[in-house]
Amino acid sequence: MAGEKIFYLTKEGLESIKKELQYLKESEGDLSFSESRLRELERILKNSRLIGPPLKGKQNTVDLGATILVSANGQDNEFTLVGHLEANPSLGRISNESPVGMALLGHRAGDKVVISSPVKTIYKIKKINYKQS
Repeated sequence: MAGEKIFYLTKEGLESIKKELQYLKESEGDLSFSESRLRELERILKNSRLIGPPLKGKQNTVDLGATILVSANGQDNEFTLVGHLEANPSLGRISNESPVGMALLGHRAGDKVVISSPVKTIYKIKKINYKQS
């Protein structure tokens, strides 16, 4: 179906969705909730794209799945860029749809990126790393 949202998932996130779907299919809980959630999970799986490391020539650029070390306001922070379903800033996982995630996409180590959300902050990308599958 044209216009369907794409759900970017890590391998772990994909497995989690599959386990929840299997559990709901086997359980006999609140049927109205279960049916609604089942349809949602099936839509996510149908429209999901697995996040993997980019080609070697593109691993110096921020993209989904990258673990990025940045410096802002004199402090270093490290986080991994994931799809919005797996985002959890307290665990260092930010969404590619967040202001910071969107601003960093496509940049390289050494770049300075200005992010205004809600305060103007300059992030200097110090390092980009991709987990090897």
